[in-house]
Amino acid sequence: MKSTLQVLLCLLLSIATAKATSLKGYVYDQKTGEAITGASVRLENTDKAVLTGLDGSFEIKHPPVGTYTLKVSYLMYKAVLKQIVILKEDNPTLKIYLSESKDKDLSEVIISSKSDGATEKTARRIEQRSLQIVNVVSGRAIEVSPDLTVANVIQRVSGISIERSNSGDGQYAIVRGMDKRYNYTLVNGVKIPSPDNKYRYVPLDIFPSELLERLEVYKTLTPNMEADAIGGVVNMVMKDAPEKLRINANLAAGYSQLFIDRDFLSFDASGINHKSPYEIHGKNYQATTSDFPKGMVDYAAKHPAPNVVGGLSIGNRYFNDKLGILLAGSYQNNYRGSNSTFYNTQVVSTDKVSSVMSKGERQYSEQVKRYGAHAKLDYVFDKNNKLSLYNVYVDLNSLQLRDSKSVDFTSGYDPEKGNAKLNYATRTRFTEQQIYNSTLQGNHQLIPEKLKLNWSAVYSSAKNDVPDQNNINILGVRENFIDKRTFAPAIGDAYTRRWERNTEEDKAGYVDLSYNTTIAGTKVEFNAGGLYRDKQRSSFYNQYVLTSSNPEALYGREFNNYTEIAWTIKNPTGSVDNALTYDASEKISAGYGMVTLTAKNLQVIGGLRVEHTDQGYKMLFPAAELRPIGSQVYTDYLPSLNLKYKLAETQQLHASYFRSLNRPGFYEIVPGTGLIQDDYKEKGNPDLKRVIADNFDLRYELFPDGNDQLLVGAFYKKIKDPIEYSIQADPTRPQDTYYLPGNFGDARNYGLELDYIKFIHKFGIKANYTYTHSRITTPKSSRYRDGNGDLKTASVEQSRPLYGQSEHIGNISLLYKEGGKKGFDIQLAAAFTGPRINTVSQFLDNDLWQQGFVQMDFSAEKRFKNNVSIFIKAGNLLNTPSKLFIKGTNPNETNATLFDGKTLVRADYYKQTYLLGLRYKI
Repeated sequence: MKSTLQVLLCLLLSIATAKATSLKGYVYDQKTGEAITGASVRLENTDKAVLTGLDGSFEIKHPPVGTYTLKVSYLMYKAVLKQIVILKEDNPTLKIYLSESKDKDLSEVIISSKSDGATEKTARRIEQRSLQIVNVVSGRAIEVSPDLTVANVIQRVSGISIERSNSGDGQYAIVRGMDKRYNYTLVNGVKIPSPDNKYRYVPLDIFPSELLERLEVYKTLTPNMEADAIGGVVNMVMKDAPEKLRINANLAAGYSQLFIDRDFLSFDASGINHKSPYEIHGKNYQATTSDFPKGMVDYAAKHPAPNVVGGLSIGNRYFNDKLGILLAGSYQNNYRGSNSTFYNTQVVSTDKVSSVMSKGERQYSEQVKRYGAHAKLDYVFDKNNKLSLYNVYVDLNSLQLRDSKSVDFTSGYDPEKGNAKLNYATRTRFTEQQIYNSTLQGNHQLIPEKLKLNWSAVYSSAKNDVPDQNNINILGVRENFIDKRTFAPAIGDAYTRRWERNTEEDKAGYVDLSYNTTIAGTKVEFNAGGLYRDKQRSSFYNQYVLTSSNPEALYGREFNNYTEIAWTIKNPTGSVDNALTYDASEKISAGYGMVTLTAKNLQVIGGLRVEHTDQGYKMLFPAAELRPIGSQVYTDYLPSLNLKYKLAETQQLHASYFRSLNRPGFYEIVPGTGLIQDDYKEKGNPDLKRVIADNFDLRYELFPDGNDQLLVGAFYKKIKDPIEYSIQADPTRPQDTYYLPGNFGDARNYGLELDYIKFIHKFGIKANYTYTHSRITTPKSSRYRDGNGDLKTASVEQSRPLYGQSEHIGNISLLYKEGGKKGFDIQLAAAFTGPRINTVSQFLDNDLWQQGFVQMDFSAEKRFKNNVSIFIKAGNLLNTPSKLFIKGTNPNETNATLFDGKTLVRADYYKQTYLLGLRYKI
């Protein structure tokens, strides 16, 4: 036995120390020096052939000894044939350089040849060549990532964190610590309206990620860009017509772990009325209970069907490559939700930290359907004239049921005996959001190589419809640790039926003129142009309030489910006299002048943009409001300067200054009480000012080859009149508090960004980190007792970070990529978001903070030689919760959940999601 072990040990040592014969090398672009990924390397007259890795490297294992011809080839490049001598060992590392093919004449290349805009190489090239500071996520990276929506994709970009919905999906982007309000969204370079019922920012979860060719995030502006971005600009570049026939189809199914562990709560929305009785029958109509279908309160528990995701895109060029057509569609049907614990808090008397008034347990169940369609046609008349028409339509349908049970700690609460007063609240909501954009663009070389004209005619619309939202409350009791429902309340807003709807239409025209010349040996480009946009918004709100007709009706005796309760309508004509019933408009006129200077190693682009804003509103049911009609008219002069200096062939330095603004949303300037949320009432501020910011950026960039990069940057923003929300007492009725926007002096926001991508053959790492520090000073309330013992409130100034800003955010993705038709892709991605303010409190030191968290996701794809691949995507592997807390504890508090010297306010758990699918691509 001992001798056998010795023999095995010797064999293992000989294997470990033996040198395997191999031939290694790298393939580069002869002109740029960039690594070429996916090049074919073949040893002629043998069966030895490999593809280059992501860093351009290759390795042929166990090649035969002798003299052979090595053939290296790649699409659009001249093949290289190289005579080599292969030794038994110690073969030198080869470096092969490919040059672009010149088979086609120049005119053919201009008309028909273009690079694939979805590759990683293209993304890095855009970042390298851009005069602005930009980050790009390629379409291929999106395809193999764990992300299904643009909102989840964008969290991988340096400097960006996301705000999540109740179901845990990403929804809004926060760029460089600047809240979602400080960014705008483009489709193919054209701004789109928002379907949001209150604000102008676009929910990014409405866009399926597979419609994109790439995602661009611009962090600096030039004069030819619209100026209302202090954080950044998100540009979704949609799929474009390829050079030859391309088909990409996928179909996948999956499940959410949440609904493996518990039931999905649903309701019957088939009979929903999209218009309220007021709209159907007229303003004098007296609604009856028969006007409200009972399906919205007909709740049921079930196991949902599997999640389904599918997509199809087809593109080609016709008529000698003059006509390009791309059609793409996407469908997603996902069941999502969360389990939540919610604590209702209130500052009592002179306490420094809020006390917990009640504790609620909530379950969200949501079916989300996303539809997306994109069509693009372009026609190249000749090398100087091209027309493009593209249309995009996205639709998000959501059926959400929120079921909650809360325990009242202020009355009748006896935890030792297991006695308490309970409240059961169930909300059902159907939401439909739509965005449509149609753009006709022309590109014309009026004087070849000299004078160019680009123009766009745009029509866009957005819609948000929330018809017949139900919110029903039932009293309950806990006796001897047993919970049960009791009565439907006969007072207050026991049962509400609400209709909300808003539509927005944009009609816009863009014109850009450029002239190229040479002055004193320096290339100079002059640009001028402008835009005009007419935005019209209409918003409608109506709510009916019902109470129980029989306050003695007992659950389990007079009624066994909510459809059997008899109700009385308190306001049979409805309540439309709300700040959400209004018409509004915004007319933007803008012009700019810009000059670009290009020397040997330096590029300078500078100029001035002027924007004129005419924004106004009209309340349709103003009631006693003193300012039912209002407007704001102003003109802004916005200079900018961008410099790019080439330090070496692969290194450069960016420096930028630009002035930008942020306009209030329509809802924010309409006075009067708006929505009544769970714990507060909202109100507009007609005196709200626009925000002005001076922005400074500096970034060092290193692009060692086609896929690797190192970006190190710093930014500083000086912000005048930032808009922040706070809960404030009414000046005439201090007992009433409102959540409303205001301008709070000046603020500062500065930070550092690091972005690193490195591939070693088939392995890669993508990592970024951003440090952000901001400061704003706002008034807060602090209570005290005077000499007579009376409770008084003092106003105290407090400095804090900007709403939504995390000091530390970062991403890291570990990748394995094996090229070729039978390749393999694996990605493990983690995103970290540090603590940030979620809700600004009226009281000193009582802001609600979101706890820092790490979300980890996984994806993998295996390709087969018949153009089919199988892929898996898994989200939220760590079941990371979203937690809200107050920094501090109340020494008199006995019912709160405390941790690390903090008071827990809310905790949401979403659990994991899984998806398995097939993809077909030619």
